[in-house]
Amino acid sequence: MERMAETGTQELSSEHSPSPSPAATPTLPGEAVLDALKLILIGAPLPEVLTSVTRLIETQRPGMLCSIFLLDADGVHLRYAAAPSLPESYQAATDGLASGPYAGSCGTAVYRREAVFVPDILSDPLWADFRAVAVPVGLRAAWSSPIISNDGRVLGTFGMYDREVRNPTPDDIRLIDDASRIAAIAIEREQSQTALKAAFERIRNSEAHLRQVVDAIRHDVVVLGADGSVLYVNRSVLELTGLSECEAMETDFRVRIFHSEDLERLRGARKAGFSGTVPWENEVRVRRHDGQYRWFLIRYSPVFDETGRVKQWCAAGMDIEDRKRDEERLQQENLALREDLDLSSMYEEIVGSSKPLRSVLTHISKVAPTDSTVLIYGETGTGKELVARAIHKRSNRSARAFIKVNCAAIPPSLIASELFGHEKGAFTGAMQRRIGRFEAADGGTIFLDEVGELLPETQVSLLRVLQERELERVGSNRSISVDVRVLAATNRELEAAVNEGYFRRDLFYRLNVFPIHVPPLRERRDDIPMLVEYLVERYTRGTVKRIRHTSKKSLELLQSYDWPGNIRELQNVIERAVILCDGEALSVDETWLRRGAKAHAPTLGLAPSRRVRRNSPGTSEKS
Repeated sequence: MERMAETGTQELSSEHSPSPSPAATPTLPGEAVLDALKLILIGAPLPEVLTSVTRLIETQRPGMLCSIFLLDADGVHLRYAAAPSLPESYQAATDGLASGPYAGSCGTAVYRREAVFVPDILSDPLWADFRAVAVPVGLRAAWSSPIISNDGRVLGTFGMYDREVRNPTPDDIRLIDDASRIAAIAIEREQSQTALKAAFERIRNSEAHLRQVVDAIRHDVVVLGADGSVLYVNRSVLELTGLSECEAMETDFRVRIFHSEDLERLRGARKAGFSGTVPWENEVRVRRHDGQYRWFLIRYSPVFDETGRVKQWCAAGMDIEDRKRDEERLQQENLALREDLDLSSMYEEIVGSSKPLRSVLTHISKVAPTDSTVLIYGETGTGKELVARAIHKRSNRSARAFIKVNCAAIPPSLIASELFGHEKGAFTGAMQRRIGRFEAADGGTIFLDEVGELLPETQVSLLRVLQERELERVGSNRSISVDVRVLAATNRELEAAVNEGYFRRDLFYRLNVFPIHVPPLRERRDDIPMLVEYLVERYTRGTVKRIRHTSKKSLELLQSYDWPGNIRELQNVIERAVILCDGEALSVDETWLRRGAKAHAPTLGLAPSRRVRRNSPGTSEKS
């Protein structure tokens, strides 16, 4: 049994090991690799660099435990340099182990000078002397690759452990190889500091090896000077663009590969980025060697010298052509959906010709061409969103986004994030950066429905957007300029809320620049026949029913009713009547109408303001 296991181990670790294809997909993300390489370039302590490498690999393979051994000066014993996740008891028992033909995975890898992959510690003879300390802490598989210096010396080992029995995949082997290369760079750079005579030669070798690693990982990487001048491009960039290394170093490098429209568009952003000290990014179209352009996201990360000044920039490019196409397709689908809604949805058409409604239409036509803020009053169900959409469609922003936010439907703890966005890690569950509704509406219109439900702290942030046209994402201190027209709506008496101290007075005046009152259906009874005809046509579309008219009795009944639910209630009644109608005449049952509804307020018919407890912003109660 032991001989069979030994044979299997030798075969897996020698010529039968899976070898990565030159065209294989890289296993390490370019941004993470750049972070590790930056630590090396800035001369970070070796343990910090190697711990970063092990953390990087553990992130790529959840559940794996990584370690790095360094070989003692005697060329035999191994000492831990980084093992952030290995159990301490295991580290204590194996630190200082001697390399040899049966010294576990790491000791044997040093002895053989080749990778050793043990799929099952429990049965492999290489682990006979260490099984008693590995198995109790749950280690079952162990893979190790020697870290080889640029001149062929064994520096240590890179090890990966699993709690289950398994062989490494080709991607795992590529991952170990990449990690070993990065670790080798870091270790060599550290050792080069110990001998002044060999320091310059070792630094040159390390930098050359660094370029080889960057080339081998197959990411588009460019190293730039502090002023943005090109210092180095890796092989992947040369293959993408079809340029020679000399051509890539020319001052017109960007002009030759970036789209002319993007050069002009990003001129200011590049100037600001290179003059700063924080990472930044942009999206640009890059010309390939075949003359075709593809969209790339380029991230720029600064490298500092010992005085804290930026001495270089590391730029990593990622192809986002597919994402751009998906965005364009989604935009076209949204446009088609909007056109379809224009034709089929009542919420995209204003139906009626009564005097109160004509007054609303007059107000819409006057305020729509401006960028003024509009506050739309009206009872629930009167069509306030319809008025907001009409204003947007008749404005100069009609070709841009119309973003609706129902302030009452979003939990208080999330409203700030929804409106203004958040940064990664801003709060529990913020796994990535997210833009808010205001940023999504940049250049267009945002409609804040039920604005009277906003909490005091959110009112402050909204006031800043209205006053300064700037916002800050949750978890960020960087201001973002936005160009958004704000339309707001409420079914509450905001002036009463202001007087009671539950709604900011300054915010009210900012919102109430141009008020529009949408009349309830009981004040526009002359529109009911036209609305009924419209709704009947809408609900019979696509069916076999042919309803020609509404009975006189039903029409009189509909016009005499007070409609506490307004148009929304009328929709429900007509839809029910259409479903039950078997002939050409529509009939409405009087029992469907709520004759016992309470009388409405004699003024605007708005709901009373809602009191918000100041000592508990997340709760509210009706006054």
